[in-house]
Amino acid sequence: MPPGRGLAAPQVGQLVRLFVMDVTWKEGLRSPQVFVNPEVLALSDARLTGPEGCLSIPGPVTEVERAEAVHLRWIDLDGTLREEWLTGFAAICAQHEYDHLDGILTLDRLAPEARALAEAAVLA
Repeated sequence: MPPGRGLAAPQVGQLVRLFVMDVTWKEGLRSPQVFVNPEVLALSDARLTGPEGCLSIPGPVTEVERAEAVHLRWIDLDGTLREEWLTGFAAICAQHEYDHLDGILTLDRLAPEARALAEAAVLA
């Protein structure tokens, strides 16, 4: 399985509201973040559609529409309450991982035809 940029606790059998992400490590920079009990406070009206892979569904990369920016509140590893607008790829990654906390996969965000193609790729 290829390394990813994020992982949510439910993906490894832990039913807690926590995810980790590092959106820069593939560029050589390491900036891991831990989000404990994250809350989405707002989503921007602006939308982006782009490719997303998922460690829970090895294989298909699908085109998923997301908000361009997300306003999150969470607790960090030091126990500090944080609040921030994430934009661009960080926003997309955070929304992807946040979805896992609610049992939502990228496939659930696809139109029926696109989902059928992605599911066929998983079974192939």
